[in-house]
Amino acid sequence: MEYPSLSHHGGTRGVTGSCHQLHLGPSTSLLVDCGLEQGSDAPPGAESAPLGFDIQGIQALVITHVHLDHVGRIPALLAAGYRGPILCSEPSARLLPLVLEDAYKLSISSEPAQVARYLDFIRDLIVPLPFEQWHTVVERPGLACRIRLQRAGHLLGSAYVECDIQHEQTNTRYVFSGDLGACGNPLLRPVQPPERADVLVLESTYGDRLHPQADDRRQRLEDAIDRALADKGTLLIPAFSLGRTQELLYELEDILHRKALLNRADPDQIADGDPLDWSQLPIILDSPLAQRITAVYRELHDYWNAEARARFVEGRDPLRFSQLVSVDSHAKHQQVVNYLKSTGRPAIVIAGNGMCTGGRIVNYLKAMLGDPRHEVMFVGYQAKGTPGAVIQASEGAEGFVQLDMDGRMHEVRAKVISMRGYSGHADQADLVRFALCTGLPARKVVLVHGEAQVKQALARALVSRCSLLDKAFSVSIP
Repeated sequence: MEYPSLSHHGGTRGVTGSCHQLHLGPSTSLLVDCGLEQGSDAPPGAESAPLGFDIQGIQALVITHVHLDHVGRIPALLAAGYRGPILCSEPSARLLPLVLEDAYKLSISSEPAQVARYLDFIRDLIVPLPFEQWHTVVERPGLACRIRLQRAGHLLGSAYVECDIQHEQTNTRYVFSGDLGACGNPLLRPVQPPERADVLVLESTYGDRLHPQADDRRQRLEDAIDRALADKGTLLIPAFSLGRTQELLYELEDILHRKALLNRADPDQIADGDPLDWSQLPIILDSPLAQRITAVYRELHDYWNAEARARFVEGRDPLRFSQLVSVDSHAKHQQVVNYLKSTGRPAIVIAGNGMCTGGRIVNYLKAMLGDPRHEVMFVGYQAKGTPGAVIQASEGAEGFVQLDMDGRMHEVRAKVISMRGYSGHADQADLVRFALCTGLPARKVVLVHGEAQVKQALARALVSRCSLLDKAFSVSIP
């Protein structure tokens, strides 16, 4: 085998499970992400399956970001005997214990002492790295490897990883994209392409499409809220606790802020008792994990983009505002479900999980799907076979759908809308731009983390673009 070289332990069959091993020598390697396969990608028993590859010689685990499809197999890695460092950005170092704690409680044990021991063990391995600074991982005669984390714009702390390898007399640069964010994220700084890549391991989740403009999604969100107010119904938004929820809160606060300014300018716009009184609309965040993550997001506001930081400095709090209501206990959750089901009080509910496979959103759906006053808004990818995908398929038509939530038939009379433009992933244009780097295009691109036909579409776009530049270039799909 020639070195350096790659092997993939996930992220090649679909859009989840990213796990890539960079072999630096016969007994020396790095592991980039250790993610769980989810949805239709996942084989039966994936959550409790053993790791499936040899960990001998792995010098470090490098985490691009803390979504479970990139970190969900860390418990299996530890069970296999890994005791090396977990390298990640400083925000990811804060968020990773929260995500792993939640997963541990759901799949292994919720016994407090056992959870505390597990988290102490995890924290001892985490090594936070600042963005944009080189960190030496391996240094010995004839072999050196250093890594650098750069902002990836996918969620707070997300990074792409540059690996600079000196092997004998040869210098090689490998870049692992992780998940790259779409342009226009309201909270995060934009992605800057790498300066150089000899080999680029590139995600391809939305490699066959272009995203709509962000302004369009804000207007459609505002229109959906207007409908909820007019119908005296609840707007249900299934959303994962990390990333999407914080984006939604940020944009909802902005809409409410602008509405309040308009109302102060013209108080006659809202008559007493008018159902379109935005100032009385509760934004209900019904997810204990999302609340904890949102608190960390607020504390790490120095990592936000310039516009978001400016709002914070001027006294606005985009992630904790007066109309935001947090629901903690399960008893309070059930009270809110029953109240919104039985009254004509408009509300917006954000609850997990994002694909409706579990979590508190399930109780809201069972209570409200049959009532046309209500509306379900999808703001993220719905994996094939999930309850979210089944509900989404009913958009624009009424009928019966079989949901796995409780094995019963549910009549979908609530309105269903899919909100384009809330993708956390770069589109084809963004991915091509990233692969072009800041100077010369990457010499070789390895496409991972996408459906087969999407990878093929992105490969064609990359080859077409680089042929125009008349540069040596190859694309492979493992």
